[in-house]
Amino acid sequence: MTEIRALVVDYGGVLTVPIRAAFETWLETEQVAPEAFVELLKEWRGVADNPMHRLETGSITDDDFAAELVTRLRRIDGGPVPPAGLVARMFHGLELDRDALVMLRAARSAGLRTALLSNSWGVGMEYPWADLGPLLDVRVVSGDVRLRKPDPAIYRMAADELGLPLAACAFVDDLEPNVDAARELGMLAVLHTDLPSTLATLAASVPALAPYLTDNSDGG
Repeated sequence: MTEIRALVVDYGGVLTVPIRAAFETWLETEQVAPEAFVELLKEWRGVADNPMHRLETGSITDDDFAAELVTRLRRIDGGPVPPAGLVARMFHGLELDRDALVMLRAARSAGLRTALLSNSWGVGMEYPWADLGPLLDVRVVSGDVRLRKPDPAIYRMAADELGLPLAACAFVDDLEPNVDAARELGMLAVLHTDLPSTLATLAASVPALAPYLTDNSDGG
């Protein structure tokens, strides 16, 4: 088995509160009917080239995406959903989970290289680079590189920037298709469901990380 020499992590849903929780906060705050939004996401998942994918790869702007999205949404009171600044409002509740940073700190302490590999929803989805930057060697954001997970090319790009083969990289993501794609490429892939489970899996799968993850899940 190839020695793991890098940790590659997703952002939304791994280093943050769950994306679903952020969306629920937005839906409740703006009183948007959740059924229409959930149905639309399900519909888009079944289409290879949909507005969400185009936003993630920077093929359309936040404003273009919002204009299309609001045609399918409605407020509970029947009023329209304002398109201006919609993406930023949707992700306002996507807060950094500082406890999750223990993964990157442990990797640093163990001498592993680190990377962020994220599908971004346009410029309205802001990243806390002041917190993340010092913990990362590489950052690959879909909108910047015009590729998105689970395209194999974006995983190869991250590995190339790390200067390592894919088999030397551990990868953590909260979406099963992204994890499956990474595993097929030879990465040690971990499906993130909750922080304790992910830390336990990493400690068991990457022995170099174990000393730095034990009793250290507070992100300190």
